[in-house]
Amino acid sequence: MPGLLRGVARTAVVAGTATAVSNRVSRRQQGRWAAQQEPQAYAPQSAAPAAQPLAPPASGMSSKIEQLKQLGDLKTQGVLTEAEFEDQKRRLLAS
Repeated sequence: MPGLLRGVARTAVVAGTATAVSNRVSRRQQGRWAAQQEPQAYAPQSAAPAAQPLAPPASGMSSKIEQLKQLGDLKTQGVLTEAEFEDQKRRLLAS
C-alpha cells in the first residue's frame, strides 16, 4: 500500500509541475506576442481601416450610434485595438 500511495503522490507532483510550467510558458508567450503587437499598433497602417479617420457623421444621434456599432464590430474582429477603439469613439462623440 505505501508503494501505491507513493506512486500516486509522485504522479500528482509531476502533473502539478507540468501544469505550472505550461501556464508560465503560456503567459510568457502571450507577453511576447503583446510586445510584438504594440509596435505594430502604433505604426502607420495604410491598408487598415483604423488608420483612416471616420467619415464625418451625418446630423442626428442615429448616425453616431450606427458608427459606434461599426467601431464595435471592427474591435470585435480584431481590426482595432482597445486604444484605437477608444480614440475613435472619443473623436466620434466629440464631433
